[in-house]
Amino acid sequence: MNQIALDDVIRHVRDLPSLPAVVAELLSCMERDDIDLGYLAGRIALDQALTAKTLRLANSSFYGMPSRVTSIQQAMSVLGLHSVRTMVTACGVIGAVPPAAGPALDFGQFWRHAIATAVWARALARQLRQSPDTAFTAGLLHNLGTLVLATRFPAEYAAVPQWRAAHVDASVAEAELAVFGVDHAQAGGALAAHWKFPATIQDAICHQHRANASGLALAVGLAHQLAVPAADGDARREQAWTTLAVDDAQRQQLSESCPRLVSDMCQILVNQESP
Repeated sequence: MNQIALDDVIRHVRDLPSLPAVVAELLSCMERDDIDLGYLAGRIALDQALTAKTLRLANSSFYGMPSRVTSIQQAMSVLGLHSVRTMVTACGVIGAVPPAAGPALDFGQFWRHAIATAVWARALARQLRQSPDTAFTAGLLHNLGTLVLATRFPAEYAAVPQWRAAHVDASVAEAELAVFGVDHAQAGGALAAHWKFPATIQDAICHQHRANASGLALAVGLAHQLAVPAADGDARREQAWTTLAVDDAQRQQLSESCPRLVSDMCQILVNQESP
């Protein structure tokens, strides 16, 4: 089987669409707090589609605002820069990659899982001493490498589910390594670097599946396990709960609240019901 070098993946990453300019601008200032919020609000407001979706998010149960948010400026003032940046980034990234893959990748299912991982990562962040907004962004982006492989190499990617079918209990990453010589974590790290995401998010994408993952990568890895539908990943979910070491009340609260939030987010971000 002809395998693909990471350099080839990186070359194809450069062919992917750029992020909306305002998203790139928001990402570039992620580590800074001395930002002119009025200027950023004005920049976001220039993109009507991005603004409309961001305001829908601001008024969703995800943020639980007591009164309706009607403008980006108001969202900035009541939710803060970090939350608005998270919302705009989510909307921008999902809209940046067109659904052009072959039948080996279900785009709807892909984004539902990404959103579920983002919601769980945000919920677990404080338990793991991470920023909830950064955890949400990293969770949303954690499988971007799958999009790179599936959209840039659709014929080859069709062999991934076939390889898994022939190798019971193999993970997606193991199948990708067998088919490509590169897995989605490596490809995702390359795309995150190309889109100039902060180093902490790049690191989380690259290291999410490592047994010794820590910090943001651990939060994303555990969220990924908990976001898998119960019937499909009972063992992995139990392993994640064991690692988290939360009490029964916390586990129940998270198990009830996260699926509801995932459903709301799916409706807003990809116009779908979550399963």
